[in-house]
Amino acid sequence: MPAIDPSFENVWDEIVWRGLVHVSTDQEALRALLAGDPITYYCGFDPTAPSLHLGHLVQLLTMRRLQLAGHRPLGLVGGSTGLIGDPRPTAERTLNTPETVAEWVGRLRGQVQQYLSFEGDNAARLVNNLDWTAPLSAIDFLREIGKHYRVGTMIKKDAVSARLNSEAGISYTEFSYQILQGLDFLELYRQYGCVLQTGGSDQWGNLTSGTDLIHRVEGVSVHAIGTPLITNSDGTKFGKSEGNAIWIDADMTSPYAFYQFWLNTDDADVIERLKVFTFLTRDEIVEYERLVAEEPFRRAAQKRLALEVNTIVHGADATAAVIAASEALFGQGDLAALDATTLRHALEELPNASVASGTNVVQALVDTGLVSSLSEARRAIAQGGVSLDGVKVEDDTATVSGSLPGGVSVLRRGKKTLAGVFVG
Repeated sequence: MPAIDPSFENVWDEIVWRGLVHVSTDQEALRALLAGDPITYYCGFDPTAPSLHLGHLVQLLTMRRLQLAGHRPLGLVGGSTGLIGDPRPTAERTLNTPETVAEWVGRLRGQVQQYLSFEGDNAARLVNNLDWTAPLSAIDFLREIGKHYRVGTMIKKDAVSARLNSEAGISYTEFSYQILQGLDFLELYRQYGCVLQTGGSDQWGNLTSGTDLIHRVEGVSVHAIGTPLITNSDGTKFGKSEGNAIWIDADMTSPYAFYQFWLNTDDADVIERLKVFTFLTRDEIVEYERLVAEEPFRRAAQKRLALEVNTIVHGADATAAVIAASEALFGQGDLAALDATTLRHALEELPNASVASGTNVVQALVDTGLVSSLSEARRAIAQGGVSLDGVKVEDDTATVSGSLPGGVSVLRRGKKTLAGVFVG
């Protein structure tokens, strides 16, 4: 990843330009802080799923930008807060077992590691808040930490007030989450001199829990930055709670599906996405903004966005395989030369069906939904509008054999309507 964009005097100016500051503590103080000597900052990730997702990627890349500017990151994976879960707006979380949380902690630590550098004067550290919460007794927690919190202030936090006003209410367990996150910031301040926490703007109540606690206990001012939630121009959110999460684990969202997600970005959203999710310079992004305005049909900005983000998350080789699959599916490459796993992932994103070897192409057309009836399938073949694995189907007695890598086939009706066939 490249260094900080040289067109900015300060990394603060860059993250503001990229739209990464939705809410924060004192902005002038933050600008001065980030322009001075290296500071230690942190972001926390709770293991409430076996993978991080697109929303977390905003935080990971923000952390990387700050590290490239010379500051020292702490990546916190919440072994204790993951056992509790921060309050959702609608209902209580289902608590996962300690064994599940411990497994997910390991998975998330591996993911966080990919985005930070662990070498040099500002090397990153990974920390787990279970290390300092597990030894605390309930009495110690209440006496040393709980006494600094006022219930009147706690119930005003957005996440808490939303639940208090809902039919579900809120348990004392989730109500206490903000205290645990405040304790994290205090502990990291004491151990590492950490003076800045970043997170999503929907976490602002939890972020300020830590800044307030440190001010009361230590008498010093520390800072927080809340990044905007990622939404489409129509207001649609992406995330686990919305059921449409884009995961960074390749087994949960394949590199092909991940690439297609970015490639399908709306013109109204693509420049914002380039700012947030890539390390392209301001000059480069301004040029893509011009191209979107003047030549939107070329979708140059979307292609660059998909290339950059997929390379950051899945690597150059996986991205090259995905692009080759995309091109081959639409007649610009050799289907037989594709990587079997990537081809299978690509076909999973298309209409598809599983059939036995030797199934008639006519039946496969119906099974995949490319036609609605056997008679329609025969007409399409007779009109010369059907191909199998890139070869025109000449008659309706042809069969599907799964001749492509991984035992699959590609059916095409017309120029652009494709379907995958998994032969077994």
